[in-house]
Amino acid sequence: MFSGIIEEFATVVAIRHDQENIDFTLTCSFVDELGIDQSVAHNGVCLTVVKIEDNTYTVTAMKETLERSNLGLLQIGDKVNVERSMLMNGRLDGHIVQGHVDMTAECVQVEDAEGSTYFTFKYVYDKEMAKRGYFTVDKGSVTVNGVSLTVCNPTEDTFQVAIIPYTFEHTNFCDIRVGTKVNLEFDILGKYIARLQSLV
Repeated sequence: MFSGIIEEFATVVAIRHDQENIDFTLTCSFVDELGIDQSVAHNGVCLTVVKIEDNTYTVTAMKETLERSNLGLLQIGDKVNVERSMLMNGRLDGHIVQGHVDMTAECVQVEDAEGSTYFTFKYVYDKEMAKRGYFTVDKGSVTVNGVSLTVCNPTEDTFQVAIIPYTFEHTNFCDIRVGTKVNLEFDILGKYIARLQSLV
């Protein structure tokens, strides 16, 4: 379980293909605090640490994860938003994030907001998926590349988020341009409500 509050970004230092899986080796400031089998969210995707060596750690992404997320697009040198699992004795500063990415979206607009930046994202709308809670609502929560954000100006297949300078500088939002693919996780509370309504 995660909160969507990014600790920092890790840098990809090696990529190895193993049949339909991909092993990503990364480095960041807290490698020496990690342990084998620990869960770490990468651009919002919960992955398990399988190896630690020479100030790097390695995680494995399987086929389904690669198909649902932007991890398969990563290249050596890319920045990845990382967050370790949430401590139960702390504050929930973001929102409840599972680390289960639902789909990708594409950045279609970046606008200066006199200090902050508005990003507009477009995703594939599917009526049946929407009935199951895969949609955004105004002032609701959404996770973009692992970052807990508040939705504004949602439409059927787009939404905006406002990024303050701190978030821009300390996450890989600094690298997002028009055309960039990002990972989305829709709010789990909305999914449960949609599921309950379908059973009534």
